[in-house]
Amino acid sequence: MKTITRVSITEAIYEEIGLSRKDSGDVLDMVIEEIKTELASGNDVKISSFGTFALRKKNARIGRNPKTGETAPITPRTVISFKPSQILRKAVNGAK
Repeated sequence: MKTITRVSITEAIYEEIGLSRKDSGDVLDMVIEEIKTELASGNDVKISSFGTFALRKKNARIGRNPKTGETAPITPRTVISFKPSQILRKAVNGAK
């Protein structure tokens, strides 16, 4: 299984669109920064044909250390979840 990296995405932009490697990296950085900014502002990010990055609030709760059995409080927090679009699901699972 292959892992795609920021560099490989930048290279794909460079090859597909023909921008310089630096400009391709800058475009990718701008897209990632915009997604981060919107999520940090409390907004969900929906990318058509790809999926939705959604924020979900988790309440405080009591957790347990599985090794020792000791209880510990888990603080409330916000987590990011990703829900793929139907188009992405079909592409990953093979169109049927």
